[in-house]
Amino acid sequence: MRSPRSLVGGAPAAEHTVRFDGRELPAQPGQSIAAVLWAAGILAWRTTRGTGAPRGAFCGIGACYDCLVTVNGRPNQRACLVPARPGDDITTQEGTGHADLAV
Repeated sequence: MRSPRSLVGGAPAAEHTVRFDGRELPAQPGQSIAAVLWAAGILAWRTTRGTGAPRGAFCGIGACYDCLVTVNGRPNQRACLVPARPGDDITTQEGTGHADLAV
């Protein structure tokens, strides 16, 4: 049986790992952070500012802000748009992601 991969001779590139809340997860080159989290069965990675309700990907195209995560210490990164890079440290974002700036 012929598949698109067999026709072009493609093969997946070597996996790398990222960390999410201290847990190592496999990632494919070019894969978005949201895709890495979904593949690991993680569906929520942000809490809302007012009620602390869980959020994950909603639109998947960068038009909304439900999928925000903190990546390497930078809050408010859209998981559906940011590619997962080797060694990224991704954490659940709580509220605005700026709790350390609260007075």
